Amino acid sequence: MNKLRLVVNNVAKKNEREKFFIKKELQSILNLYAKMVSNGSWKDYSFTSGIKEVSFNVYQRASEKPVLRILKNLKPKYFNEKYVIKDKNGTILKKSENLNQLINKTSWNKLKIVK
Repeated sequence: MNKLRLVVNNVAKKNEREKFFIKKELQSILNLYAKMVSNGSWKDYSFTSGIKEVSFNVYQRASEKPVLRILKNLKPKYFNEKYVIKDKNGTILKKSENLNQLINKTSWNKLKIVK
């Protein structure tokens, strides 16, 4: 007869990485988006997902490139590079290990959106 084993707390499920923003992250990003839309700074948004990162892209108009990107790095090299804000040229403006700190400490009105 085969030996049977009971597997409790399967490790394989814990090793699965998050492949998108979790609910709390998405809620804080969308709250920021609503504030900036009512301010008149942002007009549209989109999501992009890949193997290494997931991003929330912000557009000022219907253009080809997003003017700002809020990225969640799925495989960060350093602990403070989990969440990153980049401009349309790909330059890193801010980075942090906590999304709420990144959103709250960034002065969004002072960020210049280059046309």
